[in-house]
Amino acid sequence: MHSNTIDPTSTHLLALRRATVEDLPGVLALLARTADWLNARGVRQWPAGGFPAERIVPLIEEGAMYLLDDGEEPVATVALDGHADPEFWSSEDDPGSALYVHKLSVARSHSGRGLGEALLDWAGLRVLATGRRWLRLDCSKDNARLQDYYRGQRFAHLRTVDLPHRASGALFQRAGGLRGGAFGTPLPFADRREPRTDRRESFVAEHV
Repeated sequence: MHSNTIDPTSTHLLALRRATVEDLPGVLALLARTADWLNARGVRQWPAGGFPAERIVPLIEEGAMYLLDDGEEPVATVALDGHADPEFWSSEDDPGSALYVHKLSVARSHSGRGLGEALLDWAGLRVLATGRRWLRLDCSKDNARLQDYYRGQRFAHLRTVDLPHRASGALFQRAGGLRGGAFGTPLPFADRREPRTDRRESFVAEHV
């Protein structure tokens, strides 16, 4: 999940696209490997062994699950939608003013290439394209290193919601757009999303 400087020469063949039901095995496998890697380091945000298919299929069916692939297999995943977790985000947060990042995962074989940062930048551009203000996420409430990573990506820690049945609960947000605010900076992958049919998605497809 954590990566450093982007190497454009090593990422130019990657393409971002919406996941389909045919991608489900590969997406589940990548998330499972990331979950096991996290749990081996004492991070309990994701369940050991990964997520059951019934947690991921709705994201695919809604068009909210995206993946980066190199033409052979998924190398990173991210889900982006407008669904604010009601256990974390209240009406005072104006939930509709944000898009929410979930299931951000980068294969260990591709760590250190800046893909996590690039996907967050892409998500930030989507925020602006949909007329929203904030990019938000929740992460492990007990993992200071992960929280520092998101601070390094220009996210501000809003608060931590400590629920006994949730490993997550540290709430972060940053303004839409790129983390450095420099428009025109190329992302290290081709955006190959298929346009959606609804009006809002058509607006996004035209502006991102």
